[in-house]
Amino acid sequence: MIKTQDIHKSYGSLEVLKGIEMEIAPGEIVTIVGASGAGKTTLLQIVGTLDKADRGEVWINGKSTSGLRDRELARFRNREVGFVFQFHHLLPEFTALENVCMPALIRGDSRQRATSKAMELLTFMGLEARIDHKPSELSGGEAQRVAVARALVNNPSVVLADEPSGNLDSKMAAELHNLFFDLRKEYGHTIVIVTHNMELAKMSDRQVLMRDGIIVNTEIA
Repeated sequence: MIKTQDIHKSYGSLEVLKGIEMEIAPGEIVTIVGASGAGKTTLLQIVGTLDKADRGEVWINGKSTSGLRDRELARFRNREVGFVFQFHHLLPEFTALENVCMPALIRGDSRQRATSKAMELLTFMGLEARIDHKPSELSGGEAQRVAVARALVNNPSVVLADEPSGNLDSKMAAELHNLFFDLRKEYGHTIVIVTHNMELAKMSDRQVLMRDGIIVNTEIA
């Protein structure tokens, strides 16, 4: 589902990624772990086409992203990749339901179709009573579950999460971690998570350990 080949990335004189080779199978939940500055987030952004490598290739669902122009990349990202970040980044003026509908409406779905899929996801996550609430009226855990639903509304091939529980207390974090596995069971998503949370890392199918811009170990969690 995901393959990277010889990924290099530098910012000025700082070499952040030094030839990353990685393969992730369909339906896997993989965590990327390592100390701050190891290159984890940079790798995730390049895989998700939010940033471009200086050298190397990325394939998602069998398609190389390296030769796509900006407009093609935006369309590809909307359809194939779902993102979850440490902070939910919900639009404050819209309800939970409206926030989840956004990517589907951008893709060109009808409002009826987008609303139907958004309701399905929010109900699955136990948020059907909160659909008309705005982000300021939601708890941290609820807001992050809305953000997960938004990431999934277009049924992407892969879901990329960057420290998704980093802003939650331990109870909410555990609930979010379990949610990823419930979603994989229900919808079959391939999920890659950058995390410092070792409890989550131990739950995953594989841990990818990064150090100083390279992958130093991959092991079954």
